[in-house]
Amino acid sequence: MARFPGVDYLLIDSQFSEQELMVRQTARQFVDERVAPLIRDCYREARFPMELVPEMGRLGFFGANLEGYGCAGMNNVEYGLLMQELERGDTGLRSFASVQGGLVMYPIYTYGSEEQRQRWLPRLQSGEALGCFGLTEPGFGSNPAGMLTRAVKQGSCWVINGEKTWITNGSIADVAVVWARAEDGIRGFLVEKGTPGFTSSELHGKLSMRASVTASLSFSDCRVPESAMLPGAKGLKGPLGCLTQARYGIGWGVIGAAMDCYETARSYSVMRRQFDNKPIASHQLVQEKLADMVTEITKAQLVALHLGRLKDQGKIEPAHISMLKRNNVRMAVECARASRDLLGGNGIMDEYPIMRHLCNLETVKTYEGTDHIHTLVIGERVTGIAAYK
Repeated sequence: MARFPGVDYLLIDSQFSEQELMVRQTARQFVDERVAPLIRDCYREARFPMELVPEMGRLGFFGANLEGYGCAGMNNVEYGLLMQELERGDTGLRSFASVQGGLVMYPIYTYGSEEQRQRWLPRLQSGEALGCFGLTEPGFGSNPAGMLTRAVKQGSCWVINGEKTWITNGSIADVAVVWARAEDGIRGFLVEKGTPGFTSSELHGKLSMRASVTASLSFSDCRVPESAMLPGAKGLKGPLGCLTQARYGIGWGVIGAAMDCYETARSYSVMRRQFDNKPIASHQLVQEKLADMVTEITKAQLVALHLGRLKDQGKIEPAHISMLKRNNVRMAVECARASRDLLGGNGIMDEYPIMRHLCNLETVKTYEGTDHIHTLVIGERVTGIAAYK
């Protein structure tokens, strides 16, 4: 299996510390040696590679930018580089790590009690326990303010009723971070697998994210103890804060998918001969596409690096991350499409990773806030006028 050479047109590697480069190399080697040999079959079979989870835990990939409880304590640039390499392997793999860390471990770490942290974080970090994030519902999608799931206090318990859908890891999770509307606002709950009234069903027939588990969750008079509530989360700020963490990882992750598509197309065009028995890379229109791709990847790298530094300084804002996700996902989709074009008919074959990345990226464009929603977030930031309705 060939080693990935990386994409570094503007010598951006010079801006990373030795530790940051070491984190990237560890993840890059893991993807080259462990993910690349099996991911095509996983995608074909619509199967998540569960066999990789213990190794990812040992390498510190889960909750990597959290401190304590067995977590790696990476800075946010290191974490971003990790997400980049995992998504170079496959979006499903990065989504798994992103949900486990950013959407399950982060809310327990940030909003949970010390008892909840001690119970769940070490097991989630190691991969012994798996988690999912129950926010999206069939009727509201990108509008969490329209949430219908309800939690009613009854004595020393909470009773939850409602449905969630498009939940990554939903049917394999040991614990679900579930958001529900209570009398005093939106609240988060840790609902364990096997709790009476809590069921999950895997979604089938996906043409994207096939190497990822996606499910619906159902709550019918699901009774959980008061200790299951996340005490520090009240209102939409709680779940939206989690989404901010996940979107940051996406902004880095899609660079990996774009890099893989670009490098596949670049190396193919150098080797592929057509018409005059010259490599197609010698043609001007081919070089134009490659020049466009490497330029856009480089711009995306610079945006991600800058926002990583801002995040480590505590200066990043949700509207900044909206620009990161919107720009970088758009870039990755266009790189995948251009790369598919350069490979001609071979571009649709799963011998190459391009069509898999392209299909996955169509989902990434939608989840964690659609492209349109992030457009409006940026628009509100620069005009002071909210145009959501």
